[in-house]
Amino acid sequence: MKNSGNDSLGAEDRQPKESTISNLDSRFNQTLRNVQGLLKGRSIPGKILLTRRADVLDSSSVSDKPSNYSRSLSDNDTGTSNHIAKSEEEDLQIINNNSIVNKSKSSTSNTEDLTKEVQKPIMGARATDSARVMKFTTLLSGTTIILDKLRELAWSGIPPYMRPNIWRLLLGYAPPNSDRKEGVLRRKRLEYLDSVAQFYDVPDTERSDDEINMLRQIAVDCPRTVPDVAFFQQAQVQKSLERILYTWAIRHPASGYVQGINDLATPFLVVFLSEYLEGGVEKWSISDLSPDKITNIEADCYWCLSKLLDGMQDHYTFAQPGIQRLVFKLKELVRRIDEPVSRHMEEQGLEFLQFAFRWFNCLLIREIPFHLVTRLWDTYLAEGDSLPDFLVYIFASFLLTWSEELQKLDFQELVMFLQHVPTQNWTHQELEMVLSRAFMWHSMFNNSPRHLIS
Repeated sequence: MKNSGNDSLGAEDRQPKESTISNLDSRFNQTLRNVQGLLKGRSIPGKILLTRRADVLDSSSVSDKPSNYSRSLSDNDTGTSNHIAKSEEEDLQIINNNSIVNKSKSSTSNTEDLTKEVQKPIMGARATDSARVMKFTTLLSGTTIILDKLRELAWSGIPPYMRPNIWRLLLGYAPPNSDRKEGVLRRKRLEYLDSVAQFYDVPDTERSDDEINMLRQIAVDCPRTVPDVAFFQQAQVQKSLERILYTWAIRHPASGYVQGINDLATPFLVVFLSEYLEGGVEKWSISDLSPDKITNIEADCYWCLSKLLDGMQDHYTFAQPGIQRLVFKLKELVRRIDEPVSRHMEEQGLEFLQFAFRWFNCLLIREIPFHLVTRLWDTYLAEGDSLPDFLVYIFASFLLTWSEELQKLDFQELVMFLQHVPTQNWTHQELEMVLSRAFMWHSMFNNSPRHLIS
């Protein structure tokens, strides 16, 4: 006969774990219902599904870890965009909407069922991740790289050590023909050096008043760039940034330098420096590199920044009409997706330009932790020429992350909240959820523009 005291102790010990598991189930099912509601009646390419990460039921930490969700697509997905995302990098398990983990009536069997369920993706995720890296490796080893396939893979994230090479390819800076790569990069880097000598390394007496003012503005903005990352406060880093920005502005007189472009250069600087410096960015010192390497890094940043901005030139010309147009589209999309939030913001007199202009101007670099920026930019660059329109969906998803909170705030609180969105503790899971919703809404609305007409 069992000791009643031990039974009592066991029940008390199980209660918090059972409560936590119940909460996880509740949150998972609510998220799933939300997505199913959005999908209802829509024709979506492939299967956009949610699944819980395998680690949430680790018995040693079930009470500590939040419930995380990620996005996955079937391997055979086809759709209207070239970027169909194959999200195999995270610890995912593909499940369908009608076969969610079955709940048992007893909490004990519920725990056992869920534990069995998550044992499958642990092994599967590792194999999938290895297979995904192998796909990148195979694709990059060819004599001529198929860029459409590279975009599909890159959309869901790029292994960090492959990122410099793949970003050059996605932006069209490096040619897809591997035999021409070294020659093209050498020529473009020399061209950048010539431009620096011609435009930057000259006395102010040879500059116009506008050029002097522009250089001064760049010199003021560089120390303000990513202020919470100590690496960017190094004088030599700021000087490299200044050379890149000024040279770009002189060679692109239609827009010249616009505040915010300094932020857009930082992901390139970090990624191309990662080819030469090891460890985290907080441990880097650019003074460890030779002048030749620094020049090559600057040249790569310059050309990749140029390629990126070529696809959104009217974002940075006078009055920035491209951004204003996208802000209007964002307002219409939010109205269509979440009418209560849209109506509340309108009732409070909040204009989308008051917060979204900076989002489009700096591509969310100031809104999310810097360690997540390069992952976000994998998707940006994989979008190619479609990026400006896809930004609308990403930013709608980003905004509606806080749908419930926003409806409780008055005008002043809304302004403060949206100028300082609470993302400081974000991990890759939150970012992946934003991208998942963006992809889903893009699939729903992009080829049905009449849905967005007031």
